[in-house]
Parts: sequence; C-alpha cells; structure tokens
Amino acid sequence: MLWQNKTTIESRKFVCGFCNSTVASSQGYFTNDTTNGYQGFIYICPHCGGPSFMIGSKQVPGVAPGSSVQHLPADIESLYNEARQAVSVNAFTAAVLACRKLLMNIAVNHGAKEGATFVSYVEHLANAGFVPPNGRAWVDHIRSKGNEATHEIKLMSNAEATELISFAEMLLKFIYEFPSKIPTPKP
Repeated sequence: MLWQNKTTIESRKFVCGFCNSTVASSQGYFTNDTTNGYQGFIYICPHCGGPSFMIGSKQVPGVAPGSSVQHLPADIESLYNEARQAVSVNAFTAAVLACRKLLMNIAVNHGAKEGATFVSYVEHLANAGFVPPNGRAWVDHIRSKGNEATHEIKLMSNAEATELISFAEMLLKFIYEFPSKIPTPKP
C-alpha cells in the first residue's frame, strides 16, 4: 500500500482519539489502494496534531468512552484512563479487566487491606458507604463481568466494556468528584 501526502484531502469531521476534540481536517495522507472497497486516509488533528487512520467508518484510535473524572488519585486516574483507552483500540477484554482492578484499587485507597480477596474489596466499598444507594448492582455487575473476563474463555464485547466504564465513571464521580465540590465549612 503506497501512502501519498496531499496538502489537502477530502475534509472529514471526527472526534480525535487522542484529544477528544471534535474537529474537521483536510490535512493528511491517503492511499489509492482500496481495501474491501474503501480508500484509506490518515487525518491529522488540527488541535493536537495526532494522526487518525480512517477506512470507511472505522477510525483508529477510536474515541475513548466515558469522560474524565476530577480529583482522582493518580493511580486510580491512570487505571480508569487505561480502561477507556483500551476500548478506543478495540481491546474490550482488557478494558473489562481494568475496570475490575479499578474496584480493588478504589477499595484499598479507602482503607481496605491490600492482598485481600476480591469479594472483600466489594464488601468494603458497600459497607463503608462508598457505593451510592441502588449502586450495589453496578459494583456487582463490574465484579461479575470482570470475573467472566478473568476466569472464562469468553471475550468481552465493546458494549460490555463501554457499559462497565460508564458504571465505573459514575462510581468514581460519586466517591471522588462530587464530594470535592462541596465547600468545606469554615470554623
């Protein structure tokens, strides 16, 4: 496949997989070789300069699901973003495993004993009030899907990984972001 630089190519609007900005670009590279009837393009994001490969409707890297969460400890933020980025490159089972590990890290960050059983981490979060009302089902769902990804041969899907990231995002906002928005009372 021979890629050619062209000062301007067919403009395309997309969400950049690197910076999450909605952009339109006409700068990049293309190939005249068609694969499965589609022509390939590499668009350069005018916001961050990152390259996005497009072939038909497929984009690599894709857009990471979920959104950033404020006031996270560095290791938890890194793990949450790792799960999101895994989905953007179609690594759905890895994303589900990262969401499971995220529960363990949150629990240890809030006083659970490191090296305990996974069930004890879930129990710690629930018993210590870190799971919102009616939120126990979210945590159990993340645990259950994480167990499937860990102990079974089945591969996880985009829908399953995206759903768990959504649940994890809400849990992180409940535990870290929302409490930080409450002004501290002055004595």
